[in-house]
Amino acid sequence: MKLSVWARRQGIGSKTAWRMGKDGKMPVPVEPLPTGTVIVHAEERQPGGVALYARVSSADQKADLDRQLARLTESALAKRLPIVDALKEVGSGMNGPRKGLLRILRDPKVGVILVEHRGQRMRAKMALEALHE
Repeated sequence: MKLSVWARRQGIGSKTAWRMGKDGKMPVPVEPLPTGTVIVHAEERQPGGVALYARVSSADQKADLDRQLARLTESALAKRLPIVDALKEVGSGMNGPRKGLLRILRDPKVGVILVEHRGQRMRAKMALEALHE
């Protein structure tokens, strides 16, 4: 694939990727063509399995975590999705720490994060954006 496409998928600028290639710091093999185009020989990331993510905002709701996780598991199994991780977190507010969610986002085996509530999906999106900053 072209260097610019690879850079976009990695969340970095094409100039940054070009400098990395020039300095010999690319994490994947590259091939400069006589035309000036740089080809990246990276394996396409295959979509991985599913991570189940259950979260409640306070400790007195901990019992709901197991119920959420059970419903998520049933949903994944009904759709024949391979479950590679399951996570339960307790934390309040939109800006609360999400160490477990960040761990899932960094895991290359995870292709999809399954959540039960729309608010959790937004928190996952915010955590993903923070991860790429």
